[in-house]
Amino acid sequence: MLGVVGGLVIGWLGVQVMRRAALPASGLYPLAALAVAVLAYAGVASLHGSGFAAVYVAGVVMGNADLPHRAATRSFSEGIAWLAQIGLFIMLGLLASPVRLTWPVLGMALAATAILTLLARPASVLLAAIAQRIPLNEAAFISWAGLRGAVPIVLATIPLASGVDGARRLFDVVFVLVVVDTLITGPTLPGIARLLRVTRRSEPRYLDIEAAPLERIAADLLQVTIAPGSRLHGVEVGELRLPKGASVALIVRGDAVIVPEGRTVLHHADDILVVTPRALGEKTEQRLREVSRGGRLARWINPPSRRT
Repeated sequence: MLGVVGGLVIGWLGVQVMRRAALPASGLYPLAALAVAVLAYAGVASLHGSGFAAVYVAGVVMGNADLPHRAATRSFSEGIAWLAQIGLFIMLGLLASPVRLTWPVLGMALAATAILTLLARPASVLLAAIAQRIPLNEAAFISWAGLRGAVPIVLATIPLASGVDGARRLFDVVFVLVVVDTLITGPTLPGIARLLRVTRRSEPRYLDIEAAPLERIAADLLQVTIAPGSRLHGVEVGELRLPKGASVALIVRGDAVIVPEGRTVLHHADDILVVTPRALGEKTEQRLREVSRGGRLARWINPPSRRT
Protein backbone atom coordinates (compact mmCIF):
# COMPACT_ATOMS: atom_id res chain seq x y z
CA MET A 1 0.00 0.00 0.00
CA LEU A 2 2.85 2.38 0.85
CA GLY A 3 4.44 1.69 -2.52
CA VAL A 4 1.25 2.54 -4.42
CA VAL A 5 0.60 5.74 -2.47
CA GLY A 6 4.23 6.80 -2.67
CA GLY A 7 4.29 6.16 -6.42
CA LEU A 8 1.14 8.22 -6.93
CA VAL A 9 2.48 11.16 -4.90
CA ILE A 10 5.97 11.18 -6.40
CA GLY A 11 4.64 10.64 -9.92
CA TRP A 12 2.20 13.54 -9.56
CA LEU A 13 4.88 15.81 -8.13
CA GLY A 14 7.22 14.82 -10.96
CA VAL A 15 4.60 15.74 -13.55
CA GLN A 16 4.03 19.15 -11.95
CA VAL A 17 7.74 19.92 -11.77
CA MET A 18 8.47 18.83 -15.36
CA ARG A 19 5.56 20.88 -16.68
CA ARG A 20 6.84 24.02 -14.99
CA ALA A 21 10.60 23.55 -15.31
CA ALA A 22 12.26 25.33 -18.22
CA LEU A 23 15.31 23.11 -18.70
CA PRO A 24 18.03 24.44 -21.02
CA ALA A 25 17.96 21.41 -23.36
CA SER A 26 15.27 18.96 -24.46
CA GLY A 27 17.62 16.04 -23.71
CA LEU A 28 17.39 16.85 -20.01
CA TYR A 29 13.68 16.01 -19.82
CA PRO A 30 14.23 12.24 -20.26
CA LEU A 31 16.89 12.41 -17.53
CA ALA A 32 14.42 14.25 -15.30
CA ALA A 33 11.86 11.48 -15.84
CA LEU A 34 14.51 8.89 -14.95
CA ALA A 35 15.37 10.88 -11.82
CA VAL A 36 11.71 10.79 -10.75
CA ALA A 37 11.67 7.00 -11.18
CA VAL A 38 14.84 6.64 -9.08
CA LEU A 39 13.38 8.96 -6.43
CA ALA A 40 10.17 6.93 -6.31
CA TYR A 41 12.05 3.67 -5.74
CA ALA A 42 14.60 5.03 -3.29
CA GLY A 43 12.16 7.18 -1.33
CA VAL A 44 9.62 4.42 -0.76
CA ALA A 45 12.24 1.73 -0.17
CA SER A 46 13.85 3.90 2.53
CA LEU A 47 10.48 3.85 4.31
CA HIS A 48 10.41 0.03 4.03
CA GLY A 49 7.76 0.08 1.31
CA SER A 50 7.75 -1.66 -2.06
CA GLY A 51 10.09 0.27 -4.36
CA PHE A 52 8.95 -1.84 -7.33
CA ALA A 53 5.31 -0.87 -6.81
CA ALA A 54 6.27 2.78 -6.34
CA VAL A 55 8.32 3.07 -9.51
CA TYR A 56 5.64 1.21 -11.50
CA VAL A 57 2.83 3.48 -10.31
CA ALA A 58 4.96 6.61 -10.79
CA GLY A 59 5.72 5.48 -14.34
CA VAL A 60 2.03 4.95 -15.09
CA VAL A 61 1.19 8.42 -13.77
CA MET A 62 3.93 10.12 -15.80
CA GLY A 63 3.28 8.04 -18.90
CA ASN A 64 -0.34 9.18 -19.02
CA ALA A 65 0.48 12.84 -18.33
CA ASP A 66 0.93 15.59 -20.90
CA LEU A 67 4.66 16.14 -20.44
CA PRO A 68 6.92 18.39 -22.50
CA HIS A 69 9.15 16.69 -25.08
CA ARG A 70 7.17 13.48 -24.83
CA ALA A 71 8.66 11.92 -27.97
CA ALA A 72 12.24 12.30 -26.71
CA THR A 73 11.29 11.02 -23.25
CA ARG A 74 9.43 8.03 -24.70
CA SER A 75 12.31 7.07 -27.00
CA PHE A 76 14.81 7.37 -24.15
CA SER A 77 12.64 5.25 -21.86
CA GLU A 78 12.24 2.54 -24.51
CA GLY A 79 16.00 2.41 -24.99
CA ILE A 80 16.61 2.13 -21.24
CA ALA A 81 13.96 -0.63 -21.04
CA TRP A 82 15.63 -2.66 -23.78
CA LEU A 83 19.02 -2.22 -22.14
CA ALA A 84 17.60 -3.34 -18.78
CA GLN A 85 16.02 -6.44 -20.34
CA ILE A 86 19.29 -7.38 -22.02
CA GLY A 87 21.07 -7.03 -18.69
CA LEU A 88 18.46 -9.17 -16.93
CA PHE A 89 18.76 -11.99 -19.44
CA ILE A 90 22.56 -11.90 -19.13
CA MET A 91 22.18 -12.11 -15.36
CA LEU A 92 19.72 -15.00 -15.78
CA GLY A 93 22.28 -16.92 -17.79
CA LEU A 94 25.07 -16.20 -15.31
CA LEU A 95 23.08 -17.28 -12.27
CA ALA A 96 21.55 -20.40 -13.81
CA SER A 97 23.44 -23.68 -14.02
CA PRO A 98 22.54 -26.70 -16.21
CA VAL A 99 23.81 -29.01 -13.47
CA ARG A 100 20.93 -27.97 -11.20
CA LEU A 101 18.26 -28.54 -13.87
CA THR A 102 17.13 -31.92 -12.57
CA TRP A 103 13.96 -33.72 -13.59
CA PRO A 104 11.99 -32.45 -10.55
CA VAL A 105 12.94 -28.87 -11.46
CA LEU A 106 11.92 -29.42 -15.09
CA GLY A 107 8.63 -30.98 -14.01
CA MET A 108 7.80 -28.09 -11.67
CA ALA A 109 8.69 -25.54 -14.38
CA LEU A 110 6.55 -27.25 -17.04
CA ALA A 111 3.62 -27.52 -14.64
CA ALA A 112 3.96 -23.84 -13.70
CA THR A 113 4.09 -22.89 -17.39
CA ALA A 114 0.88 -24.79 -18.12
CA ILE A 115 -0.93 -23.29 -15.12
CA LEU A 116 0.17 -19.74 -15.96
CA THR A 117 -0.68 -20.02 -19.64
CA LEU A 118 -3.99 -21.84 -19.38
CA LEU A 119 -5.39 -20.64 -16.05
CA ALA A 120 -3.63 -17.76 -14.29
CA ARG A 121 -3.16 -15.36 -17.20
CA PRO A 122 -6.71 -15.78 -18.61
CA ALA A 123 -8.13 -15.28 -15.11
CA SER A 124 -6.09 -12.12 -14.54
CA VAL A 125 -7.14 -10.70 -17.91
CA LEU A 126 -10.80 -11.37 -17.13
CA LEU A 127 -10.45 -9.61 -13.78
CA ALA A 128 -8.79 -6.62 -15.46
CA ALA A 129 -11.61 -6.52 -18.00
CA ILE A 130 -14.04 -5.72 -15.19
CA ALA A 131 -12.58 -2.23 -14.91
CA GLN A 132 -12.18 -1.70 -18.65
CA ARG A 133 -14.04 -3.79 -21.19
CA ILE A 134 -11.78 -5.64 -23.63
CA PRO A 135 -13.01 -7.37 -26.81
CA LEU A 136 -12.92 -11.15 -26.45
CA ASN A 137 -10.36 -11.67 -29.22
CA GLU A 138 -8.00 -9.09 -27.71
CA ALA A 139 -8.42 -10.59 -24.24
CA ALA A 140 -7.54 -14.03 -25.63
CA PHE A 141 -4.44 -12.65 -27.33
CA ILE A 142 -3.29 -10.89 -24.16
CA SER A 143 -3.84 -14.10 -22.21
CA TRP A 144 -1.66 -16.06 -24.63
CA ALA A 145 1.06 -13.42 -24.91
CA GLY A 146 1.26 -12.55 -21.22
CA LEU A 147 4.35 -11.12 -19.51
CA ARG A 148 7.56 -13.07 -19.74
CA GLY A 149 11.26 -12.62 -19.31
CA ALA A 150 12.15 -9.53 -17.31
CA VAL A 151 9.34 -9.59 -14.73
CA PRO A 152 9.77 -13.17 -13.43
CA ILE A 153 13.56 -12.76 -13.47
CA VAL A 154 13.36 -9.65 -11.28
CA LEU A 155 10.93 -11.30 -8.87
CA ALA A 156 13.07 -14.44 -8.67
CA THR A 157 16.21 -12.49 -7.78
CA ILE A 158 14.59 -10.93 -4.70
CA PRO A 159 14.54 -14.10 -2.53
CA LEU A 160 17.88 -15.13 -4.06
CA ALA A 161 19.53 -11.87 -2.96
CA SER A 162 17.91 -12.15 0.48
CA GLY A 163 19.27 -15.67 1.05
CA VAL A 164 15.84 -17.27 1.51
CA ASP A 165 15.81 -21.06 1.82
CA GLY A 166 14.95 -22.70 -1.48
CA ALA A 167 15.60 -19.50 -3.45
CA ARG A 168 18.13 -21.21 -5.71
CA ARG A 169 15.64 -23.91 -6.65
CA LEU A 170 12.97 -21.27 -7.30
CA PHE A 171 15.37 -19.40 -9.58
CA ASP A 172 16.08 -22.57 -11.54
CA VAL A 173 12.34 -23.14 -12.00
CA VAL A 174 11.96 -19.56 -13.23
CA PHE A 175 14.85 -20.06 -15.65
CA VAL A 176 13.19 -23.08 -17.26
CA LEU A 177 9.79 -21.37 -17.20
CA VAL A 178 11.11 -18.28 -19.01
CA VAL A 179 12.92 -20.32 -21.65
CA VAL A 180 10.02 -22.71 -22.32
CA ASP A 181 7.38 -19.97 -22.31
CA THR A 182 9.43 -17.84 -24.70
CA LEU A 183 10.08 -20.73 -27.08
CA ILE A 184 6.40 -21.79 -27.11
CA THR A 185 4.47 -18.52 -27.16
CA GLY A 186 7.02 -16.24 -28.83
CA PRO A 187 7.11 -17.84 -32.31
CA THR A 188 3.35 -18.43 -32.29
CA LEU A 189 2.34 -14.80 -31.60
CA PRO A 190 2.08 -13.68 -35.28
CA GLY A 191 -0.10 -16.67 -36.17
CA ILE A 192 -2.28 -16.29 -33.07
CA ALA A 193 -2.68 -12.57 -33.81
CA ARG A 194 -3.88 -13.31 -37.35
CA LEU A 195 -6.17 -16.08 -36.11
CA LEU A 196 -7.79 -13.80 -33.52
CA ARG A 197 -7.84 -10.88 -35.99
CA VAL A 198 -6.02 -8.44 -33.77
CA THR A 199 -3.39 -7.51 -36.35
CA ARG A 200 -3.50 -4.10 -37.92
CA ARG A 201 -1.82 -2.84 -41.02
CA SER A 202 1.26 -0.91 -39.97
CA GLU A 203 0.93 2.73 -40.81
CA PRO A 204 3.94 4.89 -41.66
CA ARG A 205 4.66 7.77 -39.35
CA TYR A 206 3.63 10.79 -41.40
CA LEU A 207 4.15 13.35 -38.69
CA ASP A 208 6.63 14.01 -35.90
CA ILE A 209 5.36 16.30 -33.14
CA GLU A 210 7.35 17.70 -30.22
CA ALA A 211 5.75 19.73 -27.42
CA ALA A 212 7.35 22.39 -25.22
CA PRO A 213 5.51 24.23 -22.40
CA LEU A 214 4.80 27.97 -22.42
CA GLU A 215 3.95 28.37 -18.75
CA ARG A 216 3.18 32.07 -18.55
CA ILE A 217 0.31 31.79 -21.02
CA ALA A 218 -0.71 28.19 -20.16
CA ALA A 219 -0.04 27.03 -23.70
CA ASP A 220 2.11 24.55 -25.58
CA LEU A 221 4.40 25.10 -28.55
CA LEU A 222 4.18 22.19 -30.98
CA GLN A 223 7.01 21.62 -33.42
CA VAL A 224 5.63 19.63 -36.36
CA THR A 225 7.86 18.11 -39.03
CA ILE A 226 6.08 17.12 -42.26
CA ALA A 227 7.45 13.77 -43.44
CA PRO A 228 7.67 12.76 -47.14
CA GLY A 229 4.55 10.57 -46.94
CA SER A 230 2.36 13.19 -45.27
CA ARG A 231 -0.69 14.56 -47.07
CA LEU A 232 -0.16 17.89 -45.38
CA HIS A 233 1.87 18.69 -48.49
CA GLY A 234 -0.15 21.11 -50.61
CA VAL A 235 -2.61 21.99 -47.82
CA GLU A 236 -3.09 25.67 -47.05
CA VAL A 237 -2.73 26.85 -43.46
CA GLY A 238 -6.36 28.01 -43.42
CA GLU A 239 -7.49 24.53 -44.49
CA LEU A 240 -6.05 22.90 -41.37
CA ARG A 241 -9.10 24.07 -39.38
CA LEU A 242 -7.30 23.76 -36.06
CA PRO A 243 -9.31 24.06 -32.82
CA LYS A 244 -10.28 27.61 -31.96
CA GLY A 245 -7.39 29.26 -30.15
CA ALA A 246 -4.66 27.22 -31.85
CA SER A 247 -2.70 28.79 -34.69
CA VAL A 248 0.33 28.22 -36.91
CA ALA A 249 2.88 30.77 -35.72
CA LEU A 250 5.86 30.06 -37.95
CA ILE A 251 7.03 27.87 -40.83
CA VAL A 252 10.69 26.96 -41.29
CA ARG A 253 11.44 25.88 -44.86
CA GLY A 254 15.09 25.13 -45.38
CA ASP A 255 16.93 28.33 -44.49
CA ALA A 256 13.82 30.47 -44.91
CA VAL A 257 11.54 31.51 -42.06
CA ILE A 258 7.96 32.22 -43.12
CA VAL A 259 5.27 34.01 -41.13
CA PRO A 260 2.21 32.16 -42.47
CA GLU A 261 -1.08 33.51 -43.73
CA GLY A 262 -4.29 31.65 -44.42
CA ARG A 263 -3.28 30.95 -48.04
CA THR A 264 0.28 29.80 -47.23
CA VAL A 265 0.82 26.31 -48.67
CA LEU A 266 2.61 23.64 -46.63
CA HIS A 267 5.36 21.53 -48.19
CA HIS A 268 7.20 18.33 -47.37
CA ALA A 269 10.10 18.77 -44.91
CA ASP A 270 8.56 21.95 -43.48
CA ASP A 271 8.92 22.53 -39.75
CA ILE A 272 5.76 24.14 -38.39
CA LEU A 273 5.47 25.86 -35.02
CA VAL A 274 1.92 25.67 -33.69
CA VAL A 275 0.83 27.50 -30.54
CA THR A 276 -2.13 25.90 -28.79
CA PRO A 277 -3.82 26.37 -25.41
CA ARG A 278 -2.82 23.50 -23.15
CA ALA A 279 -6.40 22.30 -22.84
CA LEU A 280 -6.59 21.93 -26.64
CA GLY A 281 -3.17 20.37 -27.14
CA GLU A 282 -4.46 16.84 -27.67
CA LYS A 283 -7.20 17.95 -30.07
CA THR A 284 -4.71 20.03 -32.03
CA GLU A 285 -2.35 17.08 -32.41
CA GLN A 286 -5.24 14.82 -33.40
CA ARG A 287 -6.38 17.28 -36.07
CA LEU A 288 -2.86 17.58 -37.50
CA ARG A 289 -2.56 13.80 -37.70
CA GLU A 290 -5.97 13.53 -39.39
CA VAL A 291 -4.96 15.96 -42.12
CA SER A 292 -1.57 14.28 -42.42
CA ARG A 293 -3.26 10.94 -43.15
CA GLY A 294 -6.30 12.05 -45.13
CA GLY A 295 -5.51 15.47 -46.56
CA ARG A 296 -7.62 18.61 -46.36
CA LEU A 297 -10.90 16.63 -46.49
CA ALA A 298 -9.89 14.18 -43.77
CA ARG A 299 -12.75 14.93 -41.38
CA TRP A 300 -15.39 14.25 -44.03
CA ILE A 301 -13.68 11.32 -45.78
CA ASN A 302 -12.47 9.57 -42.60
CA PRO A 303 -14.48 10.89 -39.65
CA PRO A 304 -12.80 10.28 -36.25
CA SER A 305 -13.88 7.02 -34.66
CA ARG A 306 -15.70 7.06 -31.34
CA ARG A 307 -14.87 4.64 -28.60
CA THR A 308 -17.74 2.85 -27.00
